[in-house]
Amino acid sequence: MDTRERLAVPKRAGHDTEVPAKLIDFMSQGWLAATPGEPAHPQIERLRARRHALSAAFPGEWLIVPAGQEQPRANDTNFRFRPSSDFAYLMGGGEPGALLVFEPLGNGHRATVYVPAHNRGTPAFFTDRVYGELWVGRHRGVEESCSYFGVEEARPLDEVDALLVELGQRPGVRLVRGHHRAIDAALAVHPGDGELSTWLSEARFIKDEYELDELRKAVAITKRGFEDVLRILPHARSEREIEAAFWSRARIEANDVGYLTIAAAGEHACTLHWNRNDGEMRPGGLLLLDAGVECDSLYTADVTRTLPISGRFTPEQRTVYDLVLQAQHAGFEAVRPGNDFLEPNRRAMRVLTEGLIELGILQCSVEEALDPERQFYRRYTLHNVSHMLGLDVHDCANARSETYRYGTLRTGMVLTVEPGLYFQPDDATVPQRFRGIGVRIEDDVLVTADGYENLSASLPSRAGDVERWCADIAGV
Repeated sequence: MDTRERLAVPKRAGHDTEVPAKLIDFMSQGWLAATPGEPAHPQIERLRARRHALSAAFPGEWLIVPAGQEQPRANDTNFRFRPSSDFAYLMGGGEPGALLVFEPLGNGHRATVYVPAHNRGTPAFFTDRVYGELWVGRHRGVEESCSYFGVEEARPLDEVDALLVELGQRPGVRLVRGHHRAIDAALAVHPGDGELSTWLSEARFIKDEYELDELRKAVAITKRGFEDVLRILPHARSEREIEAAFWSRARIEANDVGYLTIAAAGEHACTLHWNRNDGEMRPGGLLLLDAGVECDSLYTADVTRTLPISGRFTPEQRTVYDLVLQAQHAGFEAVRPGNDFLEPNRRAMRVLTEGLIELGILQCSVEEALDPERQFYRRYTLHNVSHMLGLDVHDCANARSETYRYGTLRTGMVLTVEPGLYFQPDDATVPQRFRGIGVRIEDDVLVTADGYENLSASLPSRAGDVERWCADIAGV
């Protein structure tokens, strides 16, 4: 099978009719001149600087960064396309199939982007379901992409096949893998492919002012999404209604949600990543809402609040809630430059462990429960409290362990602080009055020169403030 066959995508559906030659002739004529294209990307200089930094890190080497391909949802219908975060970090966006190629040139590289070309006036315009502009809308095109992205060159996507044949004969071509199956298959694995992915992840550790502005924007819209949920809380009967209310705000003001919304009512909150969202909303229970809006720039928020469905916490719910909040504040205090990335987690886990012992749930000493060889506290709180945040909800995921998990916090990093307690409804080690209660409180936190800034502090988190928030907006 040659490269073209590997890269081929289905362009016709089984229910399509044949296209006669005279129709092709007729459709190829009589079109008005194209309207002027977009101005340059508003962050063009920032994006150029990122590409120059990548070039300097890999002198003399070919580098390939795909935007990715559309993913099938069912048969020939796809999920909404989102470019890979690696491509978006370097280009600020991208279309399905687009490819960024760094060709060694002198002391640097020539950056060439391969993009879908305009096809009005050609048969593909109305016959190609994947790239036909009558089907999917006008592309940015080759010339416009060159000026919009500020790259040295742009080429039509249909030249990628020949490019891959050429590159397949060259040793030492680095590829960011996992974004385009056909391109992965066309190029031999390079032992340094992972190093390229790692560089792109670690380059995102420190957020600049533009990125911080986008994250603040994402949080502000996320807060409005939470308040949309509060407005329907008194009469919502299903978790799906909660998910729909939040998603509506994400689509009205931004690109989408940054991840599948967790709208977990009652004991569903004890499932860490509950996103089926098909359960009932029951009075007197809790709603654990873990949701974040993704801006058009693709930067996302990630916030969790646990809300009393009837407007007020029961004594048992508030006991658990206050313990989780206390743990979160202990985690906040550990967010400062020079601390280990895991220090917020260690401090939050100690507070949770001490609280579990006071409640009589853990029947051992604090030291025994926290002993790395035991870690008994994890029965009730499985996850650590932090991950990086940015273009991905779990940003910088391909960074090395020594620079991420076992690394040091630095000014400009953004991470979550999100302790939780989850008392399973069938856990005999938990007193009956606490079973089925799940609480998580999550905020997005910037490491500053002298400590931290809670970017999502505008969403109430103290129990009394949450109850007032429910009363003011939901009227409960």
